Amino acid sequence: MTTAEEYGTALEPVEVVVAELVDDDAPGAGEVAVHDPVAAVLAALDTKAAEDLHDSRPRKTKKGYARDWELWQEFHGWLEEQTGTRLPDSAITVGTYVAFVKWLDEVKEAAPNSIERRVTGVASEARRYGYTVPKVARAAATQALKPLKNDKERQKRGRGKAAAITPADLRKMNTAPREREPQPDARRRRVHIVPELARLRDRSLHTMRFAVAGRNEEMSELDDTGIRLVAEGLEVHVPSVKGRPARDVVVSYGENADTCAVRCWIAWQEAKRAAGAAPDGPAYLPVDQWGNLGAERLSPDGCGRAISRSAKYAGMTGRRITGHSGRRGLVTTGRRKGKRPEKLRTQGGWSKNSPVFWEYVDEGEKWEDNATEGIGL
Repeated sequence: MTTAEEYGTALEPVEVVVAELVDDDAPGAGEVAVHDPVAAVLAALDTKAAEDLHDSRPRKTKKGYARDWELWQEFHGWLEEQTGTRLPDSAITVGTYVAFVKWLDEVKEAAPNSIERRVTGVASEARRYGYTVPKVARAAATQALKPLKNDKERQKRGRGKAAAITPADLRKMNTAPREREPQPDARRRRVHIVPELARLRDRSLHTMRFAVAGRNEEMSELDDTGIRLVAEGLEVHVPSVKGRPARDVVVSYGENADTCAVRCWIAWQEAKRAAGAAPDGPAYLPVDQWGNLGAERLSPDGCGRAISRSAKYAGMTGRRITGHSGRRGLVTTGRRKGKRPEKLRTQGGWSKNSPVFWEYVDEGEKWEDNATEGIGL
């Protein structure tokens, strides 16, 4: 038996069926299937590559794709009820992919953006299982999505885009009272007092996020060693996450102590060192409700929840404030203050052709030399 090891790989042996019995009158009867060692090795390499690519994905992405595949299987169960025939999971065609889009829209009432992501997740998982995803099927699903994405009522199903925050918003969040009244639906009716350590952590987290246009994953991965205090302010190394390139940016001292990323960082550093944080560890750490400092880095979800929580308790409930609000806010505020787009793009690590970045630039410029200004109205 020929195995993959004979061809210099570290793969497991590949079991190959050399021949099989067929009826005498069947086409090809009397012929013997010849083992193709090249095809065997290539198949084994393809399988191993798919596994490696899957393992290298972030845990959150893998969970999302797994959920997409569960929905694909659920769709096939629904389709079986409608037709009386169960199709295999590998049946990815123009018909099944378009029907999947319609099922997510009409049965699950999913938002168009969510449907688009589900389609991508199913394609990724299908390839991992060795199934073919025809380009024509992906194109058909994209075509079926277009009218859904243009439907305002369907767009309301989603949570919508994150709102941009401003320095004034940061000041409001960072100066909110430490005493937080219980929410109307809370079981406990006592007033919660935010520990000082958590308050200092959040002040630094929010201002640093805004200053470097940081994503949740990037804020989580920041390290003390990547943030260097210099005479002009901070030199910050934003690490690579999800395959995006790392970047080195600078943050100047701010005009207001409550929104100055430099001074808020220094105060947080001093506080966490006094609380026993290990030197040269993660930049941001968890703090529990009693003020105890954790040892592991604050998770990406924790970074996102922190800003949403601070906005809520600062009374900023009319807009959707998330971890992305700082990224959007730096661009819109920066353009209003005359900052060059290239400087802002580099600070946040956007690609040159990023449509999202230029959307934020347009938002910041919309009142600059607007069409109705100074025309005699």
